[in-house]
Amino acid sequence: PLALSSGWRRYCAAAATPTGDAVGEFRRRIRVAEVKGGEDQGAAWVGKELTVRGWVRTCRAQRTVTFVEVNDGSCLSNMQCVLTPETEGYGQIDSINTGASVLVEGVVASSQGVKQKVELKVSKIIVIGESDPTSFPIQKKRASREFLRTVAHLRPRTNTFGAVARVRNALAYATHKFFQDSGFIWVSSPIITASDCEGAGEQFYVTTLLSNSAEGGCLVNSIPSKDGRVDWSQDFFCKPAFLTVSGQLNGETYASALSDIYTFGPTFRAENSNTSRHLAEFWMIEPELAFADLNDDMACASAYLQYVVKYILENCKEDMDFFDTWVEKGIIDRLNNVAEKNFVQMSYSDAIKLLIGSNKKFEFPVKWGLDLQSEHERYITEVAFGGSPVIIRDYPKEIKAFYMRQNDDGKTVAAMDLLVPRVGELIGGSQREERLDYLEARLDESNLNKDSYWWYLDLRRYGSG
Repeated sequence: PLALSSGWRRYCAAAATPTGDAVGEFRRRIRVAEVKGGEDQGAAWVGKELTVRGWVRTCRAQRTVTFVEVNDGSCLSNMQCVLTPETEGYGQIDSINTGASVLVEGVVASSQGVKQKVELKVSKIIVIGESDPTSFPIQKKRASREFLRTVAHLRPRTNTFGAVARVRNALAYATHKFFQDSGFIWVSSPIITASDCEGAGEQFYVTTLLSNSAEGGCLVNSIPSKDGRVDWSQDFFCKPAFLTVSGQLNGETYASALSDIYTFGPTFRAENSNTSRHLAEFWMIEPELAFADLNDDMACASAYLQYVVKYILENCKEDMDFFDTWVEKGIIDRLNNVAEKNFVQMSYSDAIKLLIGSNKKFEFPVKWGLDLQSEHERYITEVAFGGSPVIIRDYPKEIKAFYMRQNDDGKTVAAMDLLVPRVGELIGGSQREERLDYLEARLDESNLNKDSYWWYLDLRRYGSG
């Protein structure tokens, strides 16, 4: 044993110390948006060296000079790159086709063209990835959205989808900034859930019972069953599970401990309705405020909407101008109305009276107790209130969820919908029912199993907020 021990010690002592190189410093790249996005449109960059990595939009070769438009995705504008035969890598000019990825280095100079204030006098160009000009499907001419659906993997390179991505990014950033600056805490709610969250929509099942090992998919008789029903005890979660339609009830568990929280994540609806108002997957923002009533809810919704609208109008001007010119005329004016006009609130009952008194013939009937349709909501905002956002409050309890607080009239609940022109309902919310006996009664009225909501009822037993 001693000899073995000594040998082991000698072996360890002789072991080499590992060496390695340090990891390099992460550096933020300069994007085209930073050069051309200022008020001077890049004039301050004249004379400075710049490296651009991006994708070729167009290439125009002349006798002594070649113009290459390069877009790096940071903004709508391209960087016009000027190449001459003296440019290092000029021999690759035949590979510089639309769709190719390139790296260009040079010096920013004032442009003689009318479409841009600056351009890049290129000293070096490297073709990183070639693009076959005979098969690349996205060319300079406009393509229909129907066609772009067939090449969804390439459509982010178009002006429209690039602008949509940048605006969505700005809206997401503004969303987090608004709530964080307002003292909210972001929490993530489950994506897979056993709750249908008040029946907010048809749900997608999540299951391991449908094996794809057999050719053509799972055979019906291979799904385990018991007493003629699916035997969920053999599934992964041992009971039915779904993709979530809402994270709000889970959000309440955190609001009951952290005060003001918000969830911001994916939700799913399985209604097979092919309209612009029905999506199979979308991201939803759901703030939950403790110690608050419907007035606080309406104030939060109004402040949030005006904040994010102002943010994109100030920070996405180029993309919004593109939308206003090529996608929907007047969109900027409509958004300015939302950002600047005072929001109006009215009760559901008054809204019904307004619609009936309008003598307008609607496709869907107007009657107290029926939910408002998009045509009703748009008439209220666009005609009755001249383009102002409107909040409808105090809806009939029969058409709203069980957790909404019952008003003193016994017929309505403290719920609200925020309506905007050309869209209709944009935000929905409510004051939660904090009274345990009322909540239990509403579950019974809605034919919902109280045992499935035992945890939600517990929130009313132990310190409702």
